[in-house]
Amino acid sequence: MITGCCPSLSIGLVRMSQMLMAWLLVPALASGELQDLTEAELSEVDGAGIGVVLENFKFSHGTDAPDENGEQARIFRIGGIQSTDGRDVDITVNHLYISGSGSNYGRNLSPVNLGRLVNPYKIDVIDGNTIGVTDKAVLEFAAPALMAAEQGFDCMSPAAVAVSGPCSSRPKTDDYIGERPDIGMQMNVAVGEDRSANINIHAVSAVIDGSYLRLWGDNERRQMVGQFKLNFFSPEVSINACELDGSECGSRILLRDFALQLAIGNELQPVFFDVDATGNFVVEVAAIRRPSPGAIGADGQRASSDPEAWDFYQDYYTNPDYRSNLHIGNLSVGDRDFGAARVEGMLMQHLEIRTRDLAP
Repeated sequence: MITGCCPSLSIGLVRMSQMLMAWLLVPALASGELQDLTEAELSEVDGAGIGVVLENFKFSHGTDAPDENGEQARIFRIGGIQSTDGRDVDITVNHLYISGSGSNYGRNLSPVNLGRLVNPYKIDVIDGNTIGVTDKAVLEFAAPALMAAEQGFDCMSPAAVAVSGPCSSRPKTDDYIGERPDIGMQMNVAVGEDRSANINIHAVSAVIDGSYLRLWGDNERRQMVGQFKLNFFSPEVSINACELDGSECGSRILLRDFALQLAIGNELQPVFFDVDATGNFVVEVAAIRRPSPGAIGADGQRASSDPEAWDFYQDYYTNPDYRSNLHIGNLSVGDRDFGAARVEGMLMQHLEIRTRDLAP
């Protein structure tokens, strides 16, 4: 909680959070009741965030198959896109689910808890000075925080026990539904009359503890900027493609013991969000500032360099929070194993992503 900063933003955030909580808790069958705060009560709120915990939560949305009445069921569809030859492009998400462990790729849905009362999902306004963003109020959306290894659970194992690792989310047991959901979706893409096979992506007993999105404003560039950290752990991630009617599926790609720690943006290199003159979105991690000529000695040592510049680069190149890692315990395609794979210490020194209009 931040004290004495940005009361008007905080009050607006609380109002927004009330509406968000009301929407989120409908499918969760919450036993509590949300009540509006009076203006007097709101005026006393000073930067307080909210925690979100969903208990006995189960979500399943959409199928492209007609229902029992022959009517098209509800699906999630993205349109308004055209290919280079002028044909309409339609992206359809036929099935999206969040379930308890053991769902068998979304076939057997069961409830799961998302977050814990002692370590919930959070929406908060934090003091930027505490995270290296000087004199800024930072809006943060955060998953349950990581813990000391002697207090938490192993992030990967579905049978993890207490004091075995840094994750707060607990796995399913015979007596507890756990906080590690099975998640997945089925989607396909149509270009004109040509529709692709269904693409199926599933993750078993997924954990995202330690993930966050932080947003603030940059006065010089007059843009929204931020930091994004995604931790994603799963003992099994699978990808395969099937015919539209599900009659035949290709070989399944299995990524076992999958661990992704992705860092995009930091206090030295925040990620910038913008819209260019053509209406396309731009996401950019700009190059870090360069020291003045001669700031770093020829031998690369601090004693022969400008101390401030040397310390700047030392922190930048050695800080593990700025780096991304990918570990795969075993990669297999069908009945063929390709063994383990890993990428460690990847540093994004410059990144630019631009959307493009595909219309001719």
